[in-house]
Amino acid sequence: MTPADDDEATGVHCRLDELLAERGMTLAHLSELVGVSVVNLSVLKNDRARAIRYSTLSAICRALDCEIGDLLVRADR
Repeated sequence: MTPADDDEATGVHCRLDELLAERGMTLAHLSELVGVSVVNLSVLKNDRARAIRYSTLSAICRALDCEIGDLLVRADR
């Protein structure tokens, strides 16, 4: 079994929900700003993403005015 095939958690937590709430922004509005579908952002928000493009990560952080470390944190902390 390869790491991509298993159902284990990645050990990374996405704080997208918290950051959106802090900014009073909806997932739909973020989707418009970054050009990523609501479905794909939802996958990220629910910690189900296996990968993310650097360009997407950068666009999300620009839209939310945050750093990558504000968005993605280790889940085992």
